[in-house]
Amino acid sequence: MSRGAAAVDDPRRFDAATQHLRGADPVLCAVIDRSDGLGPRAGRATRPSDHYGALVRSIIGQQLSAKVARVMNGRLVERYDGRFPTPEEVLAEAPEELRAAIGLSNAKVSFLRSLAEHVVGGELELERMDGLPDEEVIAELVAVKGIGEWTAHMFLIFHLERPDVLAVGDLGVRAAIRNEYGLGELPKRDEMTELAEPWRPHRSTACRYLWRSLDNEPA
Repeated sequence: MSRGAAAVDDPRRFDAATQHLRGADPVLCAVIDRSDGLGPRAGRATRPSDHYGALVRSIIGQQLSAKVARVMNGRLVERYDGRFPTPEEVLAEAPEELRAAIGLSNAKVSFLRSLAEHVVGGELELERMDGLPDEEVIAELVAVKGIGEWTAHMFLIFHLERPDVLAVGDLGVRAAIRNEYGLGELPKRDEMTELAEPWRPHRSTACRYLWRSLDNEPA
């Protein structure tokens, strides 16, 4: 389950996934037909390739627009000479200085420090992530203050590039399902899981098409 096994922008993987989804679900087939495809994601070259940097970026971007998240992450990278900081560097920073320099909230600074503490202390072994099943990755990540299921799902889909993740807590996916399937309200977790069963083993790609239908794929 390494990242290279199914690259998120690999056209061969998307061809196979799209073909499966077209045949598995007529509603999703219509969504795909209306889309302009799933080309390479904007900004991929500037996203951190290491697991720690990806989680730092995700924490900073929580509950922010894509534009604001890019600004915040740009300030952080600039502060550390064009790269994301190491856990040790985060812990060496005075929290109030990091907050003021980047424009972060107190809560997000505490989240970044919690992540760094878990990595430095050995509670979170990021080098093991590539080989863990999705459920174990989620369990390890949500033990960190400030990392919830949504962030873990985004990490799985866009960083580890796992092919079969259903982002049950994402408002965009829920809204797209409500719209496309004619539901009266946002679907609950159990409803989404049941509806998405035919999408296996390509639920990550299905989520991306649903995001695309709203033009709000995560940054």
